[in-house]
Amino acid sequence: MRRLRLPRTALVTAGTVLLASAAAAVAMPAGAAAAGCSVNYAVASQWQGGFGANVTITNLGDPVSGWTLTWSYGAGQTVTQAWSATVTQSGANVTARNVDYNAAIPTNGTASFGFNGSWTSSNPAPTSFALNGVTCTGGTTPTTSPTSSPTPTPTPTSSPSTPPPNGPADITVNTATKYQTVDGFGAAVSIWGGAWSTAETQTLVGLGPNQLGLSIVRTGLSPVSSEWGTQVSALKTAKSYGSNVKIMASPWTAPAAWKTNNSRTNGGKLRTDYYDDYANHLNSYVQYMRNQGVTIDVTSVQNEPDWHPDYDSMDWSGTELQTFVREQGAKVQNTKLMVAEAVNLNYSYTDPTLNDAAARNNIGYIGGHLYGTEASGRLKPYPLAQQYNKPVWMTEWNLHEADGSGSNIWGNPSNATVWNETLDDIMRTVHKSMESNWSAYVWWYGKRYYSFIGDGEAAYGTTAGAPLKRGYAFSQYAKYVRPGYQRIGLTKSSKASPLEVTAYQGDGKVTLVILNRSTSAVNNAVIQAPQNVSKAEYVATSQNASAASQPAGVNGNQVSVNVGARSISTVVLTL
Repeated sequence: MRRLRLPRTALVTAGTVLLASAAAAVAMPAGAAAAGCSVNYAVASQWQGGFGANVTITNLGDPVSGWTLTWSYGAGQTVTQAWSATVTQSGANVTARNVDYNAAIPTNGTASFGFNGSWTSSNPAPTSFALNGVTCTGGTTPTTSPTSSPTPTPTPTSSPSTPPPNGPADITVNTATKYQTVDGFGAAVSIWGGAWSTAETQTLVGLGPNQLGLSIVRTGLSPVSSEWGTQVSALKTAKSYGSNVKIMASPWTAPAAWKTNNSRTNGGKLRTDYYDDYANHLNSYVQYMRNQGVTIDVTSVQNEPDWHPDYDSMDWSGTELQTFVREQGAKVQNTKLMVAEAVNLNYSYTDPTLNDAAARNNIGYIGGHLYGTEASGRLKPYPLAQQYNKPVWMTEWNLHEADGSGSNIWGNPSNATVWNETLDDIMRTVHKSMESNWSAYVWWYGKRYYSFIGDGEAAYGTTAGAPLKRGYAFSQYAKYVRPGYQRIGLTKSSKASPLEVTAYQGDGKVTLVILNRSTSAVNNAVIQAPQNVSKAEYVATSQNASAASQPAGVNGNQVSVNVGARSISTVVLTL
């Protein structure tokens, strides 16, 4: 781990898929609405227990610094998630107001937004609306508003009852174009502290509701064998409770007596006369864990051989790593070795091993950390690793600039600064890693106030073991792009150009992960699959939604979805 402050990309502030749980007080500009305003409230799709609606306001009036539309529901409907507006509800009363990216009042005097909702026995459209406190007298146009429950569709959670018409595709999946096989997405247990509890481990690796679906768990390989048992319980739980979870072990240092500086810290090289002892040390750890019922799938030779801090660390050159794995690597049994977890995937630490056939045959993976990798121009495919069929894993990154000097913001799931960093930095680099043909992305600690589940540290406001917004966002990859899936090709229309999309195939499914970091929604985005779709599942995370199920219309081999602004979402197509 490195405690670095890195330059950040510019952030865009405003979320788009916005929902609050209670009505908010809104300042009404005096005389800001024309009484002749009119509203078109259209239930665009409806399924058992849920519906999607679009609302258009015309004749807004001018000048207006902002708009607020209010109405009441007469049949107990509840708004669950909205886009292009902030929608709040208190009892039957609903309030929708513009957000800053949606502009104060468009020049054409028209504004529109949409939302999803739930209903029970009936779903009549409201007939009376007020704009900025003034009743609209220009008429309302409710459409597609049945007064009683329609016949449920066969797949009510994913297929609205009115499928979209066939039309031009915005995202076309090409299963004939194949890229890397995915090994997984994960995080590290505490390297020097306590272990995850059973419940925490289940939250992190499980595939159920409010679980995050991690498929890689990274653990430290202590130079002191008496410390090896600390993580056994958590690792066993990860293996047994999760699905196809891989365990990766990383050593920070060899025992002090084997090093040139006779210390665990401040770097120092492994003495060449202890190379065989170090290989036996790594092997002993793997076999110890195996005897505890934990398979160590991947064993790194060294964490950050190019970083020499005042905590556990050890210095290697690329040729020293080459020599070690060539001459000693075969001694480490029942696991696959990795080199070299350099700080910024510095090729000089891995090229020598890849270019040596004997050394290359003793490793299974190439590893690297994301610190400085993008700035160094290496957040891209690694041709030499691909040439020799060695999967590339990104095995550590830690970024939490959002807290500045340390403010209590992490426990607030809708904090804009936290969400912007999560979407624009972390999730963007996951996307870029996948586009770079890397096979795994492993975050730093899975349990920390700035990570996937809270640690309960009072200063930062999180609850120990509770999923955090960053965890829900990461789960959009981890939970749905499973080990063994293969990334496949796609093309996009100009309409979909703001979207950053990767697609994967596995288990009879095509899975797409979609980042929309723009400040505008892309509504009715049509995804075209290579064959007919029997079921579509659509889940989204945004500033004010956490892995929330969304409607997806299915029509043959096409699926339509509304992609909220400033969001990350996953579409799973069962073929």
